Amino acid sequence: MATYHTSEFRKGLKIQLDGEPYLMIECNFVKPGKGNALYKCKLRNLIRNTVIDRTWRGGETVEAADVEEVKAQYLYRQGDKFVFMDLKNFEEYELTKEQMDEAWKFLKEGMECTLLLFNGQPISVTPPNHVVLEVTYAEPGVRGDTATNVTKTVQLETGAEITCPAFVEQGDKIKIDTRTGRYIERVK
Repeated sequence: MATYHTSEFRKGLKIQLDGEPYLMIECNFVKPGKGNALYKCKLRNLIRNTVIDRTWRGGETVEAADVEEVKAQYLYRQGDKFVFMDLKNFEEYELTKEQMDEAWKFLKEGMECTLLLFNGQPISVTPPNHVVLEVTYAEPGVRGDTATNVTKTVQLETGAEITCPAFVEQGDKIKIDTRTGRYIERVK
């Protein structure tokens, strides 16, 4: 199994602790006046989505997580399960709504995504950074209310609700940043 030396620690590193995969979301190098250097890290559990703090002394090693990212296509939703197909070997994977987190709001059937596999099992999905979705329901805008940046909540074809400018109407296609869940622009 591959290992990482403390000198290789950086943000975005995927390691394994107690048999579970973690993502290093922050890593700080501390050199006290005397003694060994310390690496203070914040780690997010890729399965349970919890955050922990860990400190390592300089010279220690940690096991690399057995995770891989694969390109997959979103096929369909069946109750609280979401089904994806690996684009290389056509194997199908199922993810629960808990594993999907907020990603389900931006997925259309046939869309290409990135699946994260741990020991061959899917643990999370990352949709494309920007998606174009149709607005299925929007309250009509109030005429003349344009003095400030007026917003309203609209419903998308996926069932998700986001905040948009008041001029967005039902039937419009809008571009959304999936990382933040925010409206970007109206698309023709």
